Amino acid sequence: SSRTMSLLSQLEKINLDSVLGEADNARYVTSKILHLVQSQEKTRKEMTSKGSTGIEVILSTLEVKCFNLCGYGYVASFHFIIGICGGRRASVLVTKGGTQILLQLLLTASKDCPPNEELMVLLHTLLAKIGPKDKKIGMKARINGALNISLNLVKQNLQNHRLILPCLQVLRVYSTNSVNAVSLGKNGVVELLFKIIGPFSKKNTSLMKVALDTLAALLKSKTNARRAVDRGYVQVLLTIYVDWHRHDSRHRYMLIRKGVLQCIKSVTNIKLGRKAFIDANGMKILYNISQECLAVRTLDPLVNTSSLIMRKCFPKNRLPLPTIKSAFHFQLPIIPASGPVAQLYNLPPDVDDVVDESDDNDDAETESEIETENDDDKDQHFKNDDIETDINKLKPRQELGRPIEELKMYEQFFPELSENFQECDLVSKEPKPFVPDANLSGPIVVPTAGEE
Repeated sequence: SSRTMSLLSQLEKINLDSVLGEADNARYVTSKILHLVQSQEKTRKEMTSKGSTGIEVILSTLEVKCFNLCGYGYVASFHFIIGICGGRRASVLVTKGGTQILLQLLLTASKDCPPNEELMVLLHTLLAKIGPKDKKIGMKARINGALNISLNLVKQNLQNHRLILPCLQVLRVYSTNSVNAVSLGKNGVVELLFKIIGPFSKKNTSLMKVALDTLAALLKSKTNARRAVDRGYVQVLLTIYVDWHRHDSRHRYMLIRKGVLQCIKSVTNIKLGRKAFIDANGMKILYNISQECLAVRTLDPLVNTSSLIMRKCFPKNRLPLPTIKSAFHFQLPIIPASGPVAQLYNLPPDVDDVVDESDDNDDAETESEIETENDDDKDQHFKNDDIETDINKLKPRQELGRPIEELKMYEQFFPELSENFQECDLVSKEPKPFVPDANLSGPIVVPTAGEE
């Protein structure tokens, strides 16, 4: 009975009919629906309420009719429906199959030359909002062929920040899938993102933040991390971090500084990245900056992330340590002139004598990994192989101070430790007859002759 339901009913009839004047009628109905969605919260609630078919009607229209007919109006309607409180309403759109239709619309709209900028901005903004609610959006985008559309738009519009911001948000959603991250890396997305991020600037800080988050997600792939190390981007990240630290005296851009650290953390998950970090003097840089950040409580996330990176990259040595790298010094009783211990003692102080074989078998990253939502969201915890976990090996061995022969003189004082005591046989092994007590009440049992 409401105005919205009436317009949706007209839209359903348009989907079923093939009248010559349906184009004008469809535009009229679309403009009315868009106006109601923009101006009335009641209409937005009504479209996504339980039992409502409003979302299905608009999606079926996008699927059946020509996208260029009134696709912009429908996408704008979804944008306003989800924009205010996107959580539950985004889930409704995903459950109705909206992700697949929006990706198909994106693919169709990208064939226009030039593509409609307003429609592209709306589509990417909408996909970025519903992406976290759809676990399979990365796989759907790859199957539909929409994976590189956003990347190509960024390549062609590096100066158009209004367009590339939602495109980067969509790429960040796609990059949570490891297969997509490898595919995008092969198409040059890592090099492209380093053209966007740069030294301190108060302009387009939101774009900088999204670009860093996207880069951190991409660098979790070992293939992309190696590519970044080979091109010397570890040194670039450290330079950017130092520049932002020096200029951000009021600590207003802590999230951007943390984004740079997240990129460094992702790169140092591989052995080559840790080596490049050490060679770039990253340990000293992060340590000095962390010391300066200790006085500001709001910068604790930066100190914590820097500590994780430094612990992961610091050279690991076996005990005992004869160098100044340890606060404790363990003196061995006798060190042979030749042998493994002498070789360790003769190593320079900055040499890592623990062999790191974590990446030796990961030269080629396969693209047939299982599709999961959070396979790359979980942090790759660094395993310290030097920590002994066998309880039996950790127990100290107790050795006697004297030979056993000298201790035998004390046996007489502790006979229970050496002698075998046996109970004396004072009771006859034959069973005794039962003799009842005269004071007890009850029947008296007289034993038979055989029992005696």
